[in-house]
Amino acid sequence: MNLRAYLQFLVNAPTLEDLWSAHTARMAEYGFDRLLYGFTRARTQTSLGDPDDFIILSNHSPEYVEGFVHGGLYAHAPMLRWALENDGAGSWRQLAQRFNNHSLSPGELKVIEFNLRMKVTSGYTISFRSVSARSKGAISLAGRAGMTQDHVDAIWEEHGRDIHLMNNIAHLKILSLPYSPPNRMLTRRQREALEWVGDGKTTQDIAILMGLTAATVEKHLRLARESLSVETTAQAVLKAALHNQMFVLDA
Repeated sequence: MNLRAYLQFLVNAPTLEDLWSAHTARMAEYGFDRLLYGFTRARTQTSLGDPDDFIILSNHSPEYVEGFVHGGLYAHAPMLRWALENDGAGSWRQLAQRFNNHSLSPGELKVIEFNLRMKVTSGYTISFRSVSARSKGAISLAGRAGMTQDHVDAIWEEHGRDIHLMNNIAHLKILSLPYSPPNRMLTRRQREALEWVGDGKTTQDIAILMGLTAATVEKHLRLARESLSVETTAQAVLKAALHNQMFVLDA
């Protein structure tokens, strides 16, 4: 599939699963066989927000994801810090330079040691341009085990502009597709009730429209709030909308 055809596929990908499967396969053709994508809409000056609200996509091993993401190592990752301060593509060569300059913190060194153990030793990180001070997205592209950074940089010299373009399009498409964080999946009834709230309907209106009692509608809204870990129904509507879980068209 040539570049134009692949970009057309990305733009028209019907589901997140279809997009991610194709994109990991495409990046592997260039030698980047392990990807980790992350996006947050709740960034502050001191935090990236609740990890349960992140959009996380990866084809790394479960052991790697468990240690790096769920174990919290990401918070100390030097290339994540670079991504938060920059837009564009960054070579991991800078890690070796910082190591030689003894400028890595103990937390950053722990991340480097973990990556070495997992054979994640060469690659590039792309930091996507944000449209909000509270949002940030980035993707790490790890070279195959055994690839040197010299080899990766040579690949980037030849194909970097195309790789960067494909990842930017994939990022924009990901943000348009429905995403359900772990343990925060809404049922059809919960989503429908929130949609009617978003349309300005009262509980009594929604009960008539859904053919339910007002008490049952309130139950669906309460469970939706609990699933989304928010306090108010207005917050539930906002969070569901941000994750593209409302007014969803079937793929």
